[in-house]
Amino acid sequence: MSSETLRILDSIARERNIDRDVLIQDLEQAMISAVRKHFNSLDNDEFGCEVDKLNGRITVWRNLPDGTTQDIPLEQLGRIPAQTAKQVMIQKFREDERTSLLEEFSKRQGEIVTGTAQRYEGGALVVQVDRAEGFMPRSEQIPGEQFHPGDRVRCMILDVRDSGSQIKIVLSRSHPDFIRRLFEAEVPEVAERVIEIKAMAREAGFRTKLAVSSIDSKVDAVGACVGVRGSRIRNIVDELGGEKIDIVRWNESSQVLIANALKPAEVEEVSLCFELGRGTIIVREDQLSLAIGRRGQNVRLAARLTGWDIDILTPAEFAKSLEILEQTVKTVEGVTEEMLDRMGALGMISVFDIEEVGAEVLVQELGMSPELADRVVQTCATQAKIVAEQQQKDKEEAERKRLEEEAAATAVLGEQGEPYIEPDAQAESAAASILGIDASEEQTGRSSDPASRPDQTTSAGSADADRP
Repeated sequence: MSSETLRILDSIARERNIDRDVLIQDLEQAMISAVRKHFNSLDNDEFGCEVDKLNGRITVWRNLPDGTTQDIPLEQLGRIPAQTAKQVMIQKFREDERTSLLEEFSKRQGEIVTGTAQRYEGGALVVQVDRAEGFMPRSEQIPGEQFHPGDRVRCMILDVRDSGSQIKIVLSRSHPDFIRRLFEAEVPEVAERVIEIKAMAREAGFRTKLAVSSIDSKVDAVGACVGVRGSRIRNIVDELGGEKIDIVRWNESSQVLIANALKPAEVEEVSLCFELGRGTIIVREDQLSLAIGRRGQNVRLAARLTGWDIDILTPAEFAKSLEILEQTVKTVEGVTEEMLDRMGALGMISVFDIEEVGAEVLVQELGMSPELADRVVQTCATQAKIVAEQQQKDKEEAERKRLEEEAAATAVLGEQGEPYIEPDAQAESAAASILGIDASEEQTGRSSDPASRPDQTTSAGSADADRP
């Protein structure tokens, strides 16, 4: 039985990744608890236990007041002490396993693992990862993605929490670092740090933008990430269920980086206002919708990637904004052409920008006196209200026209969505002649006899031709 005890301890140690010596100590403590239960003792030092690590023999003794010890045969212990030992062993084994899991998975935080989907609990996906169960909250799942029991799930260990009675392993597929780890797995240059992912912005399930750079001039960062004929990027896109990934070249210049981040749109000019942390981007009319993206996704991700607020204007809108600003500021006595040029150079291109930056910036950057700066800001604030009201009117007018056009189109197309076309008598006559139908009959209405209908005649002829 002693060797059987060691064999069981070895098996538990392997399965639960617990040190064998720790299990032996747990067994010793459990036996001491059982003996104390048997003798109704409250003294922690009255009894002792030792498990021989070579043969598994368990020795239990009692420390007597005279300093000697008395061996206690295990056969003397009854059912209740044995039950106590069992409960203590189970409790300690669970505590050891929990500690082992906490240490193991804490070291693996941020690592990609492959598990098996088990079930959904309140929207969270439970995944079996190695010897532990992890859960993926709804917020960490890719929208629209659904797994069934037994499905393979590739995810990232986002967090490991000690909740007292158990260890909670939080998994994620929507976190931006999940994309980073996938690139490290698929692109050796990223794993070796030859290529560095400098910035990333992601809307899980829809689109991700990455800015990459290479420390080796011989290695093309974008090309290496894409792979030959897109082989590397395709593997990542497939893993993400078709999520689009834009890889752009990193640049220390914010102007160049913003232009790169807005690809595939072509940017004409980038004007930065450092005081507001805003970049005004000028694109051609035909590139406007491409730069903004579906529901504003492209410009939103570009802003998060670069860390700049981004406004996109057409050349006409940009010129109009500058014109309004120039006409407004020129009415203030004391403003020079040089000051106007400096405003443009600093990225202040509208009356809204002047109102937002405030008088202190105008004093520091343009050399205005405090009184002049206050007058400029007040004048621009007044004009900004007028411009905002006009923009709102223009927006409402555009919306009204759109609704009218839709109503007119509905009236023309009808409920079926197809336009009504006046029948052409000559065309109908020609068609009737080709099909062998009496034109006069076609003009007055089709015959009620099924045999006279073109589709029925054709079908009958086909049937006769098939007969032997």
